[in-house]
Amino acid sequence: MAATASSYSITMRLYTAPDHGVVGAVATQIAACGGVVTAIDVTESRHDRLVVDVTCSASDAGHSEELVAAVAGVEGVTVHKVSDRTFLLHLGGKISVNSKVPLRTRDDLSMAYTPGVGRVSMAIHDNPEDVRKLTIKGNSVAVVTDGSAVLGLGNIGPGAAMPVMEGKAALFKRFADIDAWPICLATQDTDEIVKAVEMIAPGFGGINLEDIAAPRCFEIERRLRESLDIPVFHDDQHGTAIVVLAALTNALRCVEKSLESVRIVVSGAGAAGTAIVTLLLAAGAADVVVVDRFGALSADDDSLSPAHVELAAATNPRRATGSLQEVLVDADVFVGVSAPGILDPEWIPTMADKPVVFALANPDPEVDPAQAGKYAAVVASGRSDYPNQINNVLAFPGVFRGLLDAGAEDVTVDMLLRAAKAIADTVSAEELHPAFIIPSVFHPDVTKRVAAAISGKEG
Repeated sequence: MAATASSYSITMRLYTAPDHGVVGAVATQIAACGGVVTAIDVTESRHDRLVVDVTCSASDAGHSEELVAAVAGVEGVTVHKVSDRTFLLHLGGKISVNSKVPLRTRDDLSMAYTPGVGRVSMAIHDNPEDVRKLTIKGNSVAVVTDGSAVLGLGNIGPGAAMPVMEGKAALFKRFADIDAWPICLATQDTDEIVKAVEMIAPGFGGINLEDIAAPRCFEIERRLRESLDIPVFHDDQHGTAIVVLAALTNALRCVEKSLESVRIVVSGAGAAGTAIVTLLLAAGAADVVVVDRFGALSADDDSLSPAHVELAAATNPRRATGSLQEVLVDADVFVGVSAPGILDPEWIPTMADKPVVFALANPDPEVDPAQAGKYAAVVASGRSDYPNQINNVLAFPGVFRGLLDAGAEDVTVDMLLRAAKAIADTVSAEELHPAFIIPSVFHPDVTKRVAAAISGKEG
């Protein structure tokens, strides 16, 4: 096994014999078991023992346990305790609230709170539009979930979803200086979710729906957009679609093909797949076939669900039928937002010349990116340990920054198209390469370019 992800990084505190050669033996044993040593610190040296902290990365949780067992087997070594660095990072949560104003004196309190705050409240009562200027509303987003479709983990509930929503709030702050709050609802009833969000909406400038299962997420977003005067954005749908379109725009530049002329196969007819297809069509794609676990969606199929009927009607102009393997033949592009391992790399050579493969299922993609790279001209995935990571962080901070700056009340398809173009254009002609079709999430210009595109204030 190969250690590739810091999310499975552990620190072992070891008691060893007073021989620094033991430290080398530990490092050798970890490497022999496929781990990667990232730090070794001798924290205490005595005549009878050494205390050593060894930090290493593994490929998964099971691999971490194997590394610990291997180190424990080194002669002269006792594993005193093991700390999982990811869990340590989450202790006490990842976000906090800090006051933006000093509260040191009675004078400070009289302005920030009573009696001075009453004047501000009445000013908002008399001029409701001032709430964006005089409160945090103008820079705040609610990150709302019911815990029904969390990452690749499924329906794990609102409590278990909290670390993900906290992380989303931290990303809002880091990349767009937006104050976001995790709102994890103890219901999966559509009416109750809509009502709950409507009731908290006065305190926020935007609503980010997150990790809500399809098809419920479609109705929730539609109803909230109709009832609220602030933008509602389901990131699993539209954030993914924006980044996929941006990456595909540049991938097609690499292979010298146009969006209008290529055949595209999308695996996955859920929230992300539906939004990706919708945005691709809006951008000019003419031949898109959607495949679910039963095969290609076609308007000729009377057995489709209501959500899939609409999707089939807008796609598959050739009325292609069959399995994923069958519809991939002569396709130029594969976009997967479905399930691990469903694309055999041996199918890729049956695609058109210079195929593009986006395997975006997380944490395990539809096809191993390294294997896909043997046959495809351009490969992208959702993983950070391979080139061309399709990451929603490229989109949603800038999208909401632009929406809040513009005081927008809605999100339009034209905004999404402009955001995708802004991300794609961040990669210069000199930088563009099959292994570099999308900028890093840490690129200093991404968020501000997307924000300007959303607000219409470019240049």
